Amino acid sequence: MNSIRRKFLKSTAFFSATVAAIGTGLLFPGRAFGAYLTKAFEAKDISSALMAATGSDTYTESADIKLKAPDIAENGAVVPITVSSTLPNVESITIIAKNNPSPLTSTYRLQNGAEPFISTRIKLGKTSDIIAVVKSNGQLFSATKEVKVTIGGCGG
Repeated sequence: MNSIRRKFLKSTAFFSATVAAIGTGLLFPGRAFGAYLTKAFEAKDISSALMAATGSDTYTESADIKLKAPDIAENGAVVPITVSSTLPNVESITIIAKNNPSPLTSTYRLQNGAEPFISTRIKLGKTSDIIAVVKSNGQLFSATKEVKVTIGGCGG
């Protein structure tokens, strides 16, 4: 009986402390879920999305970035994408689908020493260029590949 009471008191104390921390602003749950990139994900063009996500919209093509995607995606709702880079000091990797209503599909911030490799799945509404933008030493570099969507897509 005593152990049940202790568990209850510990749980209540933890819950109360968590609620108090969120209420006073010590915890930022929105930041954990990417709320700080709201403008980037709501942008309707590539330039605005990149500016909001990386702080710049100027990028140059680089052979040091490998973008792997299928030539033809039978299901546009699930398109596998892999991005890797041999550039030094990679800070972030951003994936853009040029013809999507909201072009920014994802962005990943990497810590020092992290291997610049991302593997994910994105939605494509229709045939589109996929642009992988890598931020390295404060500059943006990119690789592009066209993916043809035969059926489906994020529009149905």
